[in-house]
Amino acid sequence: MGKHLVLVGGGHAHMVTLANLGEFAKRGHRVTVIGPSDYHYYSGMGPGMLGLNYKPEEIRFATRRVVEKHGGAFVRAKVTSIDPDRKAVVCDDGTTCRYDVLSFNAGSYVPDTVVEGKRHRTYSVKPIEHLMAARQELVRMAEEKSVTVGVVGGGAAAVEVAGNVWSLLSHTNRHGFKVGLYTQGGVLNRFPKRVRAAARNAMLQRNIGVSENTSVKRVCDQTIELASGSSIETDFVFLATGVRPSRIFSASGLPTGPDGGLLVNPYLQNTVYPEIFGGGDCIYFRDRPLDKVGVYAVRQNPVLFQNLMASLESKPLTVFDPGGAYLLIFNMGDRTGLLYKSGLMLGGRLAFTIKDAIDRRFMRKFQSIE
Repeated sequence: MGKHLVLVGGGHAHMVTLANLGEFAKRGHRVTVIGPSDYHYYSGMGPGMLGLNYKPEEIRFATRRVVEKHGGAFVRAKVTSIDPDRKAVVCDDGTTCRYDVLSFNAGSYVPDTVVEGKRHRTYSVKPIEHLMAARQELVRMAEEKSVTVGVVGGGAAAVEVAGNVWSLLSHTNRHGFKVGLYTQGGVLNRFPKRVRAAARNAMLQRNIGVSENTSVKRVCDQTIELASGSSIETDFVFLATGVRPSRIFSASGLPTGPDGGLLVNPYLQNTVYPEIFGGGDCIYFRDRPLDKVGVYAVRQNPVLFQNLMASLESKPLTVFDPGGAYLLIFNMGDRTGLLYKSGLMLGGRLAFTIKDAIDRRFMRKFQSIE
């Protein structure tokens, strides 16, 4: 008798599983996918969409269409809690979905605790839909007046958003604009010195203001208030202060890592509930904490698919090997990039061309199953 597999989220780590939904049906299993949108947007191309390199439809997967085309059921909802003893997930519309095997690719969120009062024109960099809305509003405003944009954060997302906001406004604004980045630490402070210097110089050459070691106290009504007592008036604020795993695991009493991510073993399987799996930003890999970068979700893809099928059929599981050093390419805006891997660094248009080719190949591969 077949079993019921429930996937929460249609992100990077579930792509191979989604591409093989027909195989589950062949073996008599049911698959239900729960997600907050009919589409999943590829975060690696989000800043490029903001900077007019891509159209929104070029960076998304039609999750609902794929699921229903290949015999699965799609539920448009957001999972709010898990009852592991009853083997059930509860959604924000009040519905409950029972499972035999459950897998999470629920992504991450940007904490917004510094925001007070109205959030008009204050956008977190996740989900990518926020960047779509911000692009539309920025283009509209740029036609009418000069624009001031503040980016709060100093990591990869902050650097990419700052560069691509500059690119967007340099092509659409005729009234002048300012872009500033405000970070409590340094720009890309977990990367080697020369990578940090290259990113900082790329922004300064474009007159993007870079304020390092600047603590943001709060963001209120398009005003960035600093711990020093000074404040910056802005038209737009982007929050890129780092990401946190989905809150649903700690809220449901499941074992989590120190960051709140679902605690998983080398099989990408929860350490207490063996029928629960996960991948991507929402997990904490017990044996080796992983950076919140898409490359690990991509590497988890085939192993997660194999282990979900194996768990449904009571077969041996496959160990996930995170692998070695990975290639990082930052989209710096205006079709330029900054590439880094194992001591190798490359900047400029060639770096962007490499990133663009890799991202488009990834999209073509999985959009083809639509």
